[in-house]
Amino acid sequence: MGYQRGLSLLDGWLPWALQAFVLLLLLVALAPIVPLPASWSRRRRPVRRPVVRLAAVVVLGVAGAFAAYWAFAGSGLASDPAPVLLWAWVGLTAAAVVAVVVAWGPSRWWRRGLAVLVVPLSVVCVALVLNQWVGYVTTVQEGWSEVTAGAFPDQVDPAALRSVIGTPRTTGAVVSVSIPDTASGFAHRTEDVWLPPAWFRAGPRPTLPAIMMIGGEFNTPGDWMRIGNAVQIADQYAAAHGGTAPVLVFADAGGTFNNDTECVDGPRGNAASHLTKDVIPFVEQTYGVSRDPRAWGVVGWSMGGTCAVDLAVMHPELIDSFDDIAGDAGPEVGTKQQTIDRLYGGNAAAWAQYDPATVLSTRAPYADTAGWFDDSSDAAGGFGGPGRRPPGAGPGRPGGRPPGQHPPGGFGGQNGADAGMGGRGGGGATGQELPEARALCSQAQTKAIACTVNTRSGRHSWQFASTAFSDVLPWMSARVEAPGSLPRVA
Repeated sequence: MGYQRGLSLLDGWLPWALQAFVLLLLLVALAPIVPLPASWSRRRRPVRRPVVRLAAVVVLGVAGAFAAYWAFAGSGLASDPAPVLLWAWVGLTAAAVVAVVVAWGPSRWWRRGLAVLVVPLSVVCVALVLNQWVGYVTTVQEGWSEVTAGAFPDQVDPAALRSVIGTPRTTGAVVSVSIPDTASGFAHRTEDVWLPPAWFRAGPRPTLPAIMMIGGEFNTPGDWMRIGNAVQIADQYAAAHGGTAPVLVFADAGGTFNNDTECVDGPRGNAASHLTKDVIPFVEQTYGVSRDPRAWGVVGWSMGGTCAVDLAVMHPELIDSFDDIAGDAGPEVGTKQQTIDRLYGGNAAAWAQYDPATVLSTRAPYADTAGWFDDSSDAAGGFGGPGRRPPGAGPGRPGGRPPGQHPPGGFGGQNGADAGMGGRGGGGATGQELPEARALCSQAQTKAIACTVNTRSGRHSWQFASTAFSDVLPWMSARVEAPGSLPRVA
């Protein structure tokens, strides 16, 4: 059982019914200050200067919408434009606040109470439309699980982990871990590790490969499991391969929900050092995964996609394979100068140190690095169907290794599978990710990195990321499960 079943928050009747209901309540609350013909006004309490009162509501509501729009545009939070409906509800929320003041005197007691109630309900509608845009919480049940921090499916307490070794399993197990920040000093949240059924076999444990999973800008380490459906995808892959699959490491690249580190070391925290110097050694030592860099891969979505390619080109001694799902050309939080100021405290040299194109230009050819770039093929945005390659694109699996087999069944068609109206943490279908990915892949190929740009229809949403992961897992597993003899660089 995944987390994407239940009453949808992305499509269907609930989001639209709730918005229509709140809009109706707002109109009822505003009714006393709406100018009506003289014959109508005798039937209700007279209102002084109704036009002025109504104008205040409209003007301040519109001003609130535009203020939020311009603040968002200058924040560098996303390069993909937010839906107009989001700004409409921001404006309606501002109007609802003004209505509480200007309609208080002329209204009866029950309308006053209604006006107050409409304000938080309008905020709920803002959150609902925002969620539809980013595809963060797909169902009511999933949202409740997020709020209550419910356990993941097949979660095992770390203290009980050893006791279940030797017990046959048909699915893997999730373990929540507190990884020491000894090397980085990065304040982070609890992280998670998924262990495939093969890890629990009796006798000598196989030396398994590992894939680091990194989410978007606004995230928790468990988002790949709760929203990206990664555990179900990995379980299905393992079931088709005798219980063997890479260990999945759900790392915390932000430290808090809204801390956009872009996986670099800087004023927002030493996120890069945490991933490379804390997480990887801990997983190798604690769970016995391979120390061969060819046995390590990284999959990232949105901001995490930028992190994935950055980690691979900067640290070939640690990570050999990557999948950049709708990431940017490099770590960015606005313009180049804004990025230098915000991420690196004004240090331009640090910007160059973490810029993938700059790193590639200074490197000798790579020994065995390979990767995918997954991006939307929608030129002007739109709700897309299941992922597909463009005609004539070929198999699209770089690196020359066997592609493996796809997990049985499909992952489309679930609740909200094609929903989500944009991106969080950088761009989307109408952004620059696709041309940037093509340029970066072309440059990477000059340094002997085998890469390909894969496109599919769909918006910049977690559902897009989930489909991309289900496609890349067989290819990446085939690479990391059969590593070469390249030694770990000390």
